[in-house]
Amino acid sequence: MQIVERVQTGVRMERRTLKVLKALAESLDLSLGDLLEGIVLHAFEGKAPFGEKTRAQIDLLKQVYGLTLTAADAHRLAEADVLS
Repeated sequence: MQIVERVQTGVRMERRTLKVLKALAESLDLSLGDLLEGIVLHAFEGKAPFGEKTRAQIDLLKQVYGLTLTAADAHRLAEADVLS
């Protein structure tokens, strides 16, 4: 086990994406922070963070929460109040 220092952060994220992440963390018996750390550490090494079984679960959660965004949408999102 590595000993780390964690800090509290406030991060804004698209609502449906956050719902999928929270549901996934719950199903994996992880905190949201632990799930996000794992995703980021895998991404930093160019590795996929999820196996086939978890990807299938994510696809189901995306349907449940109506998440249609894809990686192609990254960095191309604008908040609704900004568009008004």
